[in-house]
Amino acid sequence: MFRIWRLKFVVFTVIGCLTLLTIINFGAMHVLAQSSVTSTVIAQAPNLGRHFKKFGLEGSILIYDLNKNRTYEHNFQRNATAIIPGSTFKIFNAMVALETGIIPDDVAVLTWDGIHRNIDAWNHDTNLRQAFKDSTVWFYKVLARKAGHERMQQLINKVNYGNRQIGTAADIDRFWLQGPLKITPKEQIEFLQRLYRGNLPFSQRTMNLVKDIMVREQTPDYTLRAKTGWLDSTNPEVGWFVGYLEQNKNVYFFATTIDMYKPEDAVARIEITRRSFKDLGLL
Repeated sequence: MFRIWRLKFVVFTVIGCLTLLTIINFGAMHVLAQSSVTSTVIAQAPNLGRHFKKFGLEGSILIYDLNKNRTYEHNFQRNATAIIPGSTFKIFNAMVALETGIIPDDVAVLTWDGIHRNIDAWNHDTNLRQAFKDSTVWFYKVLARKAGHERMQQLINKVNYGNRQIGTAADIDRFWLQGPLKITPKEQIEFLQRLYRGNLPFSQRTMNLVKDIMVREQTPDYTLRAKTGWLDSTNPEVGWFVGYLEQNKNVYFFATTIDMYKPEDAVARIEITRRSFKDLGLL
């Protein structure tokens, strides 16, 4: 009986020692892993916030390097905060119009309604491609009304775009300008990745046309596809710049937002993005 008791005691003692050693080793490995990750991020991430300070503006930027699966950002909290998409929604709206046959292609013209607006480029007949470049609001409002509330909501749900809220039928031509539709910068990046990969519930023709319409700059070294956005229904007003850069056989997706207090602030959306890319040795 005594020998059995001694045997149990030895077994439990050995198991206890092994368990203690496992806990100690696991804790050491966990701390080491944390230290390694932290040092890597600090060593390789540029200070993108200084570009916002240069302009004296609050905002955020998120850049995702596809090949390295690495994210560079300023203002983590804002990058996870939902914002009305404004004219960045024209990327989605254009695909809906093409896919549903509301407009047959990128050069079919819609007739101007004759209402003079404060941007001269909007005051004439135009097509999908030019209206995207000029960010012609009335043109894309017409497309949304033609798509209709039910069909638009179905496609928003199918894509899982932002918070998927487009309001009532009366909001069909303003839900991306005044809400309730909202999307985070992080979700913008995810949506753009799906577009780049052709992983959206639209035909390849539709996605290819929209990607071509999105080209903002093209050189022998790189192609920049992007869309600006400007929310004048908020206080302060908000500027967007989203898209992706193809360079060095890689793709860099980006979403930039800034708070704007005067029209002259709008240029900062693009300039801050360009300076951030230059920090990464691009453009």
